[in-house]
Amino acid sequence: MTSIKQDIKTDIKAAVDRGENVSSMEPLLIGSDSKHRPPLTDLAVELVQQSAGFSRSLPVSLRSSLADLVRAMNCYYSNLIEGHDTHPIDIERALKGDYSKNTEKRDLQLEARAHIAVQQWIDEGGLKGPATTADSITEIHRHFYEKLPEDLLWAEDPATKERIKVIPGELRHRNVAVGRHIPISAPAVPRFLKRYEEVYSKLGKTETIIATAAAHHRLAWIHPFLDGNGRVARLVSHATLLDALDTGAVWSIARGLARSVNEYKSHLAACDLQRRNDLDGRGKLSEENLTEFTRFFLTVCIDQVKFMERLMQPDQLRTRILTWADEEVRLGNLPPNANSILEALLYRGEVPRGETTAIIGTGERQARRVVSSLIDLGVVTSESTRAPLRLAFPAAFASRWMPGLFPSLAS
Repeated sequence: MTSIKQDIKTDIKAAVDRGENVSSMEPLLIGSDSKHRPPLTDLAVELVQQSAGFSRSLPVSLRSSLADLVRAMNCYYSNLIEGHDTHPIDIERALKGDYSKNTEKRDLQLEARAHIAVQQWIDEGGLKGPATTADSITEIHRHFYEKLPEDLLWAEDPATKERIKVIPGELRHRNVAVGRHIPISAPAVPRFLKRYEEVYSKLGKTETIIATAAAHHRLAWIHPFLDGNGRVARLVSHATLLDALDTGAVWSIARGLARSVNEYKSHLAACDLQRRNDLDGRGKLSEENLTEFTRFFLTVCIDQVKFMERLMQPDQLRTRILTWADEEVRLGNLPPNANSILEALLYRGEVPRGETTAIIGTGERQARRVVSSLIDLGVVTSESTRAPLRLAFPAAFASRWMPGLFPSLAS
């Protein structure tokens, strides 16, 4: 199904090692002695403070539920950057096994499900080392691509129309051209990934945060795989920030990049360029352009943390959810007193099942009916029939509960 493979726009040729030296992707870091460094350090410090403050403000149970929704949001925006538009509501349906009868749409749902699965694997500590090691990068690609439908495992040479199967986790064996960028030859990929790992996987936390943008671009510049490089790079960035910032996976860089997609792609293209003159760093590539991308990247991160923090302001979130619940009761979609359970969950984070009768102020049978209706709608969840209840954030109601998180399905 080549019609939805928008990210396959490469000229694919037989692999010939052109003998590139790893120094050709320098600078890999904005050094501490660079004139560009002080403002970037300030942005990194601000990001640390904003992210830590937001994470601490969330009850543990809400943090877990929000992370589930953010995975769907992250998947939606990362795939949207590649031209694959699968709305989080359709993604949520796929997670429940409800697939479209349209083959193309179904494949995109399966693609989204695969993306969420690999991010959840990352979030739950699946990586055995830093995300910037060669092993982690290939493992992320493997976990993603081994879950894709057959039709999405093929790349096509635009000139010859030859179809080439993408092997999960396998580095490319073909030389490629991506627009105006000519990535390194295929045989050079392992030595460049080795250098990439040597630099990015051994940094301290502050250096890692500042270097995340540079690592993001340089991985895309290497273009290690036949397909999926953009999404793998964004997952590597997600995993890097998850570890360095302890984000709790409750905010997403992908949303900010997608909302400024033209600027994002322009920065990536600019970072491909060689340095202008002796004032533009000491490497082969432009330090100034890498600095501008780093500034853009860190600013986007800060903006996304602030956006999510505003959405999760307790009083405003409570008002939006309870207003929605009152409307659902009037429409007959929820029984009376359902909002009492929701209000308790918003204040306390989680509620033992045995306390629902007292919260509602009715008999045990009615309390079970209320809880069942909330679980059926997907707004309350529990790990078992005896485990405490906690609030969920279903994509179907996100436009009311968390406006602006992603476009409504109608749009």
